[in-house]
Amino acid sequence: MIQRVKRASCSVNQTIISEIQQGLLLLVGVEDADTVEDMAYAVRKIVNMRIFSDEQDKLNLSVKAIPDGAILSISQFTLFAETKKGNRPSFSGAGKPNFAQAMYEQFNASLSAEIPTKAGVFGADMQITLENDGPVTIILDTKKR
Repeated sequence: MIQRVKRASCSVNQTIISEIQQGLLLLVGVEDADTVEDMAYAVRKIVNMRIFSDEQDKLNLSVKAIPDGAILSISQFTLFAETKKGNRPSFSGAGKPNFAQAMYEQFNASLSAEIPTKAGVFGADMQITLENDGPVTIILDTKKR
């Protein structure tokens, strides 16, 4: 999930560990079927997606094109919640922790090669603070290309 933000931060144990100003907050879910190609596709789409306004107030600029644009990437297995049965979500569709963490870290490293990127702590209880810009929120599913 991609959210355009004016600012965002991630705290663990009431301490801010990562923060950005204008840019993108990513809520990143990994499933076991994800591949290196899926991550490369996601990075390419995210850093080039034109969802920031230009001088004519048209969505023509990518996060790379805005001054001091940055990304805050947060791992979020709950994006794979299955809610069809009962009232307690199942998260069995989320990637196994070791695999998901490796993919998430590779994803963040690839993002960092393109644009300043901060991250949360995989598997931690995090508190995310954000100021939406727009709001502009986009779901990117690498299986729907």
